[in-house]
Amino acid sequence: MSSPQTPIQSGFGAATTAREVLQGVDLAGRVAVVTGGAAGLGLETTRVLAGAGATVVVPARDLDKARRGLGGLLQVGGRVEVAALDLLDPASIDAFAKAFLASGWPLHMLINNAGIMATPLQRDARGYEAQFAANHLGHFQLTARLWPALLQGGHQPGGARVVALSSRAHQRAGVDFDDPHFQRRPYDRWQAYGQAKTANVLFAVGLDRRGAAKGVRAFAVHPGAILTDLGRHMTAEDRQASGLTAADGPGTVPAGRSVTEGGDFKNAEQGAATSVWCAAHPQAAGLGGVYCQDCDVAPVLLPEAPGKAGVRPYAIDPAAAERLWTLSEQLTGVRFDA
Repeated sequence: MSSPQTPIQSGFGAATTAREVLQGVDLAGRVAVVTGGAAGLGLETTRVLAGAGATVVVPARDLDKARRGLGGLLQVGGRVEVAALDLLDPASIDAFAKAFLASGWPLHMLINNAGIMATPLQRDARGYEAQFAANHLGHFQLTARLWPALLQGGHQPGGARVVALSSRAHQRAGVDFDDPHFQRRPYDRWQAYGQAKTANVLFAVGLDRRGAAKGVRAFAVHPGAILTDLGRHMTAEDRQASGLTAADGPGTVPAGRSVTEGGDFKNAEQGAATSVWCAAHPQAAGLGGVYCQDCDVAPVLLPEAPGKAGVRPYAIDPAAAERLWTLSEQLTGVRFDA
């Protein structure tokens, strides 16, 4: 299997922060959309991109909550805006994209950061399993609807980049193409999350194949282990299995387990770094269709190999990416314009 999935030795690492990634990088005149950009990793991504001069649009389901999360960023030079979007509602996705396209702005960075994790079984109005629907299908539709703006950005110097937030959890499961919505198999919330995170990687592979010649490149990102509100559905058993205590909540790093101490856990500033590196750093120019972690292209983790670093071959398989693309078009009724 041919793949560009080879580390480039970027010089950054697990402890690098998003602000350090963009040191000396000027994003004036660049436009970004960051889903989930008002909390957790998304908030830090928004803060750093805007701080480097970019205009950032933050789509959010709860506008009041988003405005509270963004706080003073909404008053900094008019570079951060909020708009309504619900990734489980196709009409809401279309409305957001229509309004963005009406602005006439090119889109240089689309960071599909929002997501849900390990939820009890939920289905959207179409009957689709919610983790697959929100984490993958909603972003698939959003990217398709914003494609004209991405092509506009792709034709400008520096091009356009799409970043899909995946996870090490992709190692839990591939995509079950015969039953992605758990209609015939027992629902397992962690398997469903793993499937959705694998879909995020395959989406980047498929999108990059379609966009590279047009100046639009795509990346999948494992941000690292970060305690944010994403983990609100973790049970007491989940937390115990992860070695978390009652003191380990959103915004904290477990004592003695930070990346600077040789552990797995990052703070939000470190967690946002790889998204920002893929979206805006000059080193990532010319790359695409790859899974990244710690501000670099990750190695391939072969099926028999132990460890946490790297991407499983099934998540970057071009044939599986095309199969997922076809399924996503069928499930959403959306196609990318040429």
